[in-house]
Amino acid sequence: MAGYYRGLSHIRLTRVEEEREAKPIVPVGVGGDIGMYALMRAFHERYQITGVVLSKVVTRFFQNSAIARTVVVPEIDRPEVMVNALRRVAAKFPGARLVLLTNADWYVRAIVEHRAELADLYWIPFCEKSTLDLISTKEGFAAVCDRIGLPTPRTVAVNISELTPADVAAFDPGLPFPIIGKPSSSADYYYVDFPGKAKIHHLRSRAELVDLLDRLVAAEYPGVFLLQEFIPGDETHMRSLTAYRDQSGQTTLLASGHVLLEEHTPGTLGVPAAIRTKVMAEAMSDVTRFLDEVDYHGYANFDCKVDDRSGELVFFEVNPRIGRNNYYATAAGTNVAEPLVADLTGKPVSQPKQATGEVLYTVVAVRLLRHYLTGANLAAVNDLVRAKAVVNPLRYRGDRGRKRRLIVAAVRLNYWRKFRRHYARPTKTGF
Repeated sequence: MAGYYRGLSHIRLTRVEEEREAKPIVPVGVGGDIGMYALMRAFHERYQITGVVLSKVVTRFFQNSAIARTVVVPEIDRPEVMVNALRRVAAKFPGARLVLLTNADWYVRAIVEHRAELADLYWIPFCEKSTLDLISTKEGFAAVCDRIGLPTPRTVAVNISELTPADVAAFDPGLPFPIIGKPSSSADYYYVDFPGKAKIHHLRSRAELVDLLDRLVAAEYPGVFLLQEFIPGDETHMRSLTAYRDQSGQTTLLASGHVLLEEHTPGTLGVPAAIRTKVMAEAMSDVTRFLDEVDYHGYANFDCKVDDRSGELVFFEVNPRIGRNNYYATAAGTNVAEPLVADLTGKPVSQPKQATGEVLYTVVAVRLLRHYLTGANLAAVNDLVRAKAVVNPLRYRGDRGRKRRLIVAAVRLNYWRKFRRHYARPTKTGF
């Protein structure tokens, strides 16, 4: 494994200038998705810090990147391998304060469950295991929402391990079709494979539901699978909220946005591809109450949707991490690294920093985005383009070597291919 760590000695340990601390801060990320790149970019933009990322492979998002070095750990999905790799990385940085980050539910779970083995080396800004156990299932999330008066979709929980073939054949969800099918725990779902597996399943009929349940039973999925009321409206009805709550119990970051386009490949279905930032004061207050209710610590990202029938905001889930699309918050004026550094260094924060700027965050070309929009949404995009308020997390002046530019162009081109294949004809319903 020693070969995986080549090059780490060249990582620059830049002091966080505003904090004037004796020890440099180094962000260490587990997983190399675009959300981790955006988080490393936030640290680099604000503090000129070069980070470290542990990943199965060097992902496209980090190829030839100057803002983070990748440590390749092929079996990092195994918690014991992850812990050992993190301890080896820590040994390369004596005297530094290491901050442990991730943007994947299964890694959050592994880190929280192995906190005791890492806490002597890393600052770990994640909630306690009891809190994670409560909110990481959709049923637990809904129960908290119910206590504080936040609306959620009607949901039926199905324990797959208890179903017999006869149960599946006779199953009635008691919900009108179409319905949504998704795992209660994303962490549990990560470790199971079956034909046609998707992040979210759109089920138009009872026959489609029975077929999906049969596949889950055959795959011996050990967790709970949820069948959920479909809230009418396409993806432009979706909203995203990002927050950070510190160790003292203050919510020190709030950002919100109006989703304009989601990804549509099976593995990323529902992940925002384009967001127009927008201050949603009432929703910000709602998520603050939620975080206070469970005494949360760290980054959180909420998914919710405007019900086409009532105009009410319906809450779907909270991700116990910053979220794949987190750069929209930084681009709107609140760098997401700042509240974490303030928490780490004990810097007092008098009030939450709210991302109030209006920008268009997009990982796809504007021309591709326009293909899916009409009316006020299209007009808003055109206004932001004219104002030159368009940001892509991968297009960063601080990370612009020749090879890097070619890689970013290839990622951009690949989005054209994916949307042409998986979402050629947008619909008004989302189905």
